[in-house]
Amino acid sequence: MNYLRVFLTFARNSLVRDMTFRANFFLDAFTSMVWVLMNLGFYTLIFQYAPSIGAGTGWEKYPFFLFLATSLFINSLVQTFFMTNMAEMSELIRTGALDFALLKPVDPQFLVSFARMEWSSIGNFFLGFLLLGYSLVQLGYVPGALEIALYPLYIACGVAIYYSLMIALAAASVWLGRNMTLLDFWFYLTTFSRYPMEIYRGPWGSPLRWAFTFIIPVLVVVNVPARLLVKPLAPQTPADWLLPLFTLLATLLSLAASRLVFNLALKSYRSASS
Repeated sequence: MNYLRVFLTFARNSLVRDMTFRANFFLDAFTSMVWVLMNLGFYTLIFQYAPSIGAGTGWEKYPFFLFLATSLFINSLVQTFFMTNMAEMSELIRTGALDFALLKPVDPQFLVSFARMEWSSIGNFFLGFLLLGYSLVQLGYVPGALEIALYPLYIACGVAIYYSLMIALAAASVWLGRNMTLLDFWFYLTTFSRYPMEIYRGPWGSPLRWAFTFIIPVLVVVNVPARLLVKPLAPQTPADWLLPLFTLLATLLSLAASRLVFNLALKSYRSASS
């Protein structure tokens, strides 16, 4: 409960800070949503000339829009709660401001992770709801109770996996000195999760699919919850059963590994005053 109060205090303070400059807040939110709409328009244009994303993958227009909606949910939550904090961690280390986080009577990883929230990014979350509802109506599909229960669970798993990668990369600033390329690394790692895993085929695609599913599990982040709606609990192969189970395991292992990296980084950290 104490950590919940601290989290709510961070959330309120961040919202007050954002509302101090309302024009900037609404401009950021508007710009972010326009970018999403531009991408949606781009995919709409693609589907005028192609029946699906990848031949025979099953990801036609509206199933793929469900995939995009799922991606919007996960990415908007990550950008709202974690992106700014992770990007600023290298500066905390470089300037010695991390000393103040270590002196607080609260877990340092929690403090570093939630110190600031970018509420302007939450607009994409609501765009995801609109896109999800529109796609389900076009498909004529009403999710069952089990899909409704599992979908947010796997959304949370996707957010946790992304967070684990981000906090591990940010903590590496202790050893790198000044990790100014965090966002670049993040962009490269998450590029593979922006499309259905079925498109990764052939001599180059199959190794990439295996590596980014079982070693760095970014492909399961969006694919697994999206498949709950596109292929609702109708497994065709053993992988359709095993992949959701593996995602739960990957989430736990990712959180544990990122915690280990963060603690090892703190042991190597030297105060700016030393």
